[in-house]
Amino acid sequence: MNTFYTSEINTQMLIFLMKKHGIKKVVASPGTTNICFVASLQQDDFFELYSSVDERSAAYIACGLAAESGEPVALSCTGATASRNYVPGLTEAFYRKLPVLAVTSTQHTGRIGQYVPQVIDRSSPLRDIAKLSVTIPTIHDEEDKWAYGVMLNDALLELRHRGGGPVHINLTTTYSDDFSVRELPDVPVINRIEYGDAWPDLSGKRVCIFVGAHQKMTAGLEAAIDAFCEAYDSVVICDHTSNYHGKYGVMGALVLTQQQYQPECMNMDVLIHIGEVSGAYLSMRAKQVWRISPDGKVRDTFRKLRYVFEMREEYFFKQYSAMTDGGKSEMNTYKAWCMEYAKLYRKIPALPFSNGWMAMQLAGRLPEGTVLHLGILNTLRNWNFFKCSAKVYGYANTGGFGIDGGVSSLLGASLAEPEKLYFGVVGDLAFFYDMNVLGNRQFGRNVRLLLINNGVGTEFKNYNHKAAKFGDDADAYMAAAGHYGNKSTKLVRHYAEDLGFEYMSASSKEEFLANVERWLLPELTDRPMLFEVFTASRDESDSLKVIYNLTKTPKGMAKNVVRGMLGEKGIKAAKKILGR
Repeated sequence: MNTFYTSEINTQMLIFLMKKHGIKKVVASPGTTNICFVASLQQDDFFELYSSVDERSAAYIACGLAAESGEPVALSCTGATASRNYVPGLTEAFYRKLPVLAVTSTQHTGRIGQYVPQVIDRSSPLRDIAKLSVTIPTIHDEEDKWAYGVMLNDALLELRHRGGGPVHINLTTTYSDDFSVRELPDVPVINRIEYGDAWPDLSGKRVCIFVGAHQKMTAGLEAAIDAFCEAYDSVVICDHTSNYHGKYGVMGALVLTQQQYQPECMNMDVLIHIGEVSGAYLSMRAKQVWRISPDGKVRDTFRKLRYVFEMREEYFFKQYSAMTDGGKSEMNTYKAWCMEYAKLYRKIPALPFSNGWMAMQLAGRLPEGTVLHLGILNTLRNWNFFKCSAKVYGYANTGGFGIDGGVSSLLGASLAEPEKLYFGVVGDLAFFYDMNVLGNRQFGRNVRLLLINNGVGTEFKNYNHKAAKFGDDADAYMAAAGHYGNKSTKLVRHYAEDLGFEYMSASSKEEFLANVERWLLPELTDRPMLFEVFTASRDESDSLKVIYNLTKTPKGMAKNVVRGMLGEKGIKAAKKILGR
């Protein structure tokens, strides 16, 4: 029979990645639900297929074959209780760390529990039969292709990870009768590199480093990053939570969030990604991303992940620096980024009285060696446009990324070093959500809090937010306007002063500038300070729009016009048609 690969894209993707990860040995058991997978494998000369009617025996066959050959071995079974028979063999594989891949085919998982014949729940396998278990549904769009491609890579990598062991993939089928596909889709491949492995070459490539939220870097790590930058003509793209204070850092947000301008410097061959969740929402134009982390986890933040280096960051940068001839580059990449930042900064006009305007006034004036805590989204976004003074360490609750706990985190940090100044900037909803912490008796005099009170969740009022199209109708429920005194000039004052805070307020640029010198004092005062500033959400939105559109190119303007005409759904459809 002249057949080729199944038309089921999820199965095609798995087969493609099995080939790329060198998984060619397969023990197949008979069934209907796994026909699309098995029929596709048996016509491909890459695979070595073996048959076993009894799934219990098949799993042990895989154990023996994997142990003797030193290679991963895959299993394939149908629906119903077939997969249950893998349990003894997979338990053996788990405790012997044998790379056995159990591919259990399934109907749509929505049928679980609906008394559909041959459908059982495989979502919670026993802890000691699989290092990792994933379900791969059918593919409907590009988002599915990306997400399930990453999951498949992660699963196949786990077969050999940290000594190896069994992995489970629950593969959904639609029982397609179409086996006419001659070429497998080109699915992005992710590889993990550990100590002792061969490392890919970086010579001749344009390389940038992006640092997400990061703990304070040691002097050794910063020195290793600087040496790497000098060896590879690289630059370190940061936000305020990156906490890199070496020679080659640039604030990326002002350059990378322009809506009608894309500078040439943002094109790179390799982006090296370290750190954790960033709140900068930066668009990186990299051909490949290399993730460096001791946890070795697959984290495809920028959707271009090629390698995961499971190792300490300092070790990675030192090793790559040692691979060069030891000479220093002219740092053209760093200079280009600095020039772009400076050019855009000079274009910033007089901003409205807003979070962005205050960030522009304050960022470069924070006393050296102090600590800055920023509220998520609108505050963090605006402050990320502007460089802080040297050696100011920055933090935001970007891990869980919730509105709660920003002021409490600031207090907690300030307890570590009572003689150091800790600055915080939060919006009104975040403040009132966490205001009870101001009553904590351990609130020290080393805390300076800036409260931006616009009486609403101004994030939802920004011109580019989905809620903005509802105008004032968004206020009641989406943007939560009018709560907590509705911009009362007395509520926070009384609360703060009664709790022992020094209170200041401003409703204009002039009032702000008249009080800010006190708030910025480099020495400790007798009491903690709370500076409440009243702004309007329209001014916040206008300020952001100005910063996002500081310069224009014909190409950038054309993209904006097309986006306005087609909308986001139209853009995605056009990219799909064009294959981009």
